Amino acid sequence: MAIQWFPGHMNAARKQVAETMAKVDVVIEIVDARLPFSSSNPMIEQLRHHRNRPALTILNKADLADPRLNRVWLDWFNAQPNRAAMLLGLDNKANEARQIPQRCLKLAPHRTGETKPLRAMILGIPNVGKSTLVNLLMSRKIANVADTPGVTKSQQRVELSGGMILYDTPGLLWPKIEHDVWGYRLAMAGSVGRNAYNDEDVAWFALDALRQRYPAYLQARYKLKSLDGGVEELLERIGRQRGAVLSGNRVDTQKTAELLLTEFRSATIGRMTLETPDDMLREQAEAAEMQRVEAEASLTDSVEKRIQE
Repeated sequence: MAIQWFPGHMNAARKQVAETMAKVDVVIEIVDARLPFSSSNPMIEQLRHHRNRPALTILNKADLADPRLNRVWLDWFNAQPNRAAMLLGLDNKANEARQIPQRCLKLAPHRTGETKPLRAMILGIPNVGKSTLVNLLMSRKIANVADTPGVTKSQQRVELSGGMILYDTPGLLWPKIEHDVWGYRLAMAGSVGRNAYNDEDVAWFALDALRQRYPAYLQARYKLKSLDGGVEELLERIGRQRGAVLSGNRVDTQKTAELLLTEFRSATIGRMTLETPDDMLREQAEAAEMQRVEAEASLTDSVEKRIQE
């Protein structure tokens, strides 16, 4: 089942972001370090390229992601034109956040501070840490923070000490997620609304992904002798191991799925990253092929309807 989530307030926010993009010097895009590509909104890339705006990509939640792949993705983003990247969450978040204004100034050196303040806009998908970052930069709470997507619904403008104007924006997804795996990864990370997916479906996807990428972590956390069998069977074995059993000796698969997803999101299972740059290139090609096939099928249907008329 494809996962899509684009509530009404996001459409309004998208229009406002397009208008504000004309006024800013730098785009600060926050992505989830566990899924750096799947959590990067292609709409943001289109808007900033249209205005030729440089980007600082912040790989947030780096403390939850695979340390080796943190470095791989950091190098990949830094190699892209008109872009710089940094990790956030490894040591002291407040100290890491203080580096951001200087990193932005390097991308827009024509801005000098008080007389010509740097104007930046923070963008990213829901539940990726935008509001937390704004509060760190301001050294006080001005943005609501929650562990659920879609809390921030309107744009706000704040001024930082040292001459920087910052536009905080609502979390933005895009109208159509082109590849099913990207939607499932977003659901695993908790970046889409709960009404957009089924916990058990996402847990099955998670088990398949984790036993391919991090089998030792999965076995150790849930004390499994093997990872053989289908994902439905594996979820039941985890449920029994964790005591999620109903009357009649039936496994509570809903509770087990929620447990698995919660422990992935908190890195209780281990620090894991769900994709690599090579995965990204392969999946982009697959998505392009799927779009081509859909377009051909749509054209064929249109021609057939006209013939019948």
